[in-house]
Amino acid sequence: MAELLGAPAAQVKSIFVYPIKSCRGISVSQAPITSTGFRWDRQWLVVNSKGRAYTQRVEPKLALVEVALPTEAFSEGWEPNKDSYLVIRAPGMGPLKIPLRNPSEVTDGVSVWEWSGSALDEGAEAAMWFSTHLGKPSRLVRFSEVKEMRVVDPNYARGYKVMFSDGYPYLVLSQGSLNALNSLLKEPIPVNRFRPNVLVDGCEPFAEDLWKEIRINKLTFEGVKLCARCKIPTINQETAVAGSEPTETLSKFRSDKALRPNKKQQGKVYFGQNMVCSDALSCGKGKMVKVGDSVYVHKVVPSSAEAPA
Repeated sequence: MAELLGAPAAQVKSIFVYPIKSCRGISVSQAPITSTGFRWDRQWLVVNSKGRAYTQRVEPKLALVEVALPTEAFSEGWEPNKDSYLVIRAPGMGPLKIPLRNPSEVTDGVSVWEWSGSALDEGAEAAMWFSTHLGKPSRLVRFSEVKEMRVVDPNYARGYKVMFSDGYPYLVLSQGSLNALNSLLKEPIPVNRFRPNVLVDGCEPFAEDLWKEIRINKLTFEGVKLCARCKIPTINQETAVAGSEPTETLSKFRSDKALRPNKKQQGKVYFGQNMVCSDALSCGKGKMVKVGDSVYVHKVVPSSAEAPA
């Protein structure tokens, strides 16, 4: 194996899966790779009465919603039985249990950003729970893999798909980048502000900007686009209160003006790299990423300015 010759560039420190878009993530020791990202990632979505996605951008209280899955849900080949649930909690609310076996009720007219289609409705009890928590009419829906397909922007990665993620199957961030940012902030912030899927450690700050192709556990991941950050990193995930940081500080050294001075300016700030897994498109077993896995870098771009964004 050629990759054993080179020293690993980093190591997987943490893996995060976000079953319900914009709600809290789960830190897991391993996660199976599927054609849309890690298993269970962004499989559910909270929508308003018109079927439009709610996110923390407009409903910061979603930050207070905790989710739990059975531990074995992240084992290879595991399938839910009638006693398998997604359990949802929030302050002042009783727990909500959603059976993992697919609901049968199909609802049309669900939309996330530019995509619209049908989804599976999780029913009246879930609708009431989220409507009460958010204080406005809401429903919980699940992505229908049988009927629907949501493709990744073909300008950046052709032939890939996601469920309810913003745009790409994986977001990779390094501990070095987080440390570099925190060294500039009056109050350090935790990684949950940035909602990565994979947190790596052991590389230089912002090394992940340059990663065009990496391998983790014999799986090839391709860096396809620097992650332009929205308002969510400014929302304290413990209190759901928004502030001005870290966007204010990031804009000084991670804006397109700072990183990409010769490119078209879009007024964005970047933190982390969106990735796809090219091995996810083929069948086969053993496609897992585990905490502690080595990260080998196979191809890089010369500078952040050269990275797609």
